[in-house]
Amino acid sequence: MKIAIVGAGAIGAFLGAKLALSGEDVYLIARGAHLQAMQANGVSVKSPEGDFKAYPTATDDYDLVGPVDFVFLTVKAHSLTDIASKLTPLLGPDTAVISAQNGIPWWYFQKHGGPLDGTSIESVDPGGFIAKAVDSSRVIGCIIYPSTVISEPGKIEHIEGNRFSIGELDGTSSDRCKRLASILISAGFKSPIRSRIRHDLWIKLLGNVVFNPMSALTGATLEEMATHPDSSAVARAVMAEADELAEALGVRLPLTIDQRMEGARKVGAHKTSMLQDLESGRPMELESVVGVLIELGEKLGLPMPHTRTLYSCTKLLSYVRNNESI
Repeated sequence: MKIAIVGAGAIGAFLGAKLALSGEDVYLIARGAHLQAMQANGVSVKSPEGDFKAYPTATDDYDLVGPVDFVFLTVKAHSLTDIASKLTPLLGPDTAVISAQNGIPWWYFQKHGGPLDGTSIESVDPGGFIAKAVDSSRVIGCIIYPSTVISEPGKIEHIEGNRFSIGELDGTSSDRCKRLASILISAGFKSPIRSRIRHDLWIKLLGNVVFNPMSALTGATLEEMATHPDSSAVARAVMAEADELAEALGVRLPLTIDQRMEGARKVGAHKTSMLQDLESGRPMELESVVGVLIELGEKLGLPMPHTRTLYSCTKLLSYVRNNESI
């Protein structure tokens, strides 16, 4: 299969390297020093499952790649608006687009079937630009679980995890999902096909909505946030608001807040992606992980005061530290 990975940073390069090793025709679309290093020396991966090196094609030229079978979008959510208009050369008649962003994605209410079916979410897709560029019929939802970092350009450190859960937006079982799962499994990943991909999304989001912004504000690790008595009380309050919102949207989560807190504690001294972005001077995925919940809460009449406080403080931090817009 011909596969393009758009935004081949830590996760994208790791994914692409493993797919290339399994024999797939992989194109990594990246930029800057990381792109140059991958073009010159391939992708080196240090992993607890065994170190390896692969040589997928790396480029910043979408036209050079041309139509593919699958496009993985592994850019941060706030970069999708700029990326969406560039995807056209990659899209053939049957190209599937695998959306792999943290938080609530732009497609959440496409093929949703509930009372908000077709609703546009302004905080993650201002003006509906992404939805116009990528038709919902192409989209496969994806939840990424591996943790990776770029140790230096062209070199990836895989910390843990190997699961990519996927699913059609309408919950149906499709041949293209089966093909994609087979490709991922052959490359050494776990790839369950989920009939309720939004439920998986919420399970991951229940932790991210708290621990990502709180870590950016405090510099604390997951273990510290989950065990400190004052911060853990705030975390539980935000999770309770997120859980109430999920239930209002028809999602009953199969785990308790206690279980999610214990899971964070067990991860230990790990820095969240939002804290890593802040420390590196990169924009944080604040809107898709936190701001979007406030927008949805307003649509459903849920005030979400604890979530709003955490969001407001982190947004101010972004403005002060990285000169991001208010």
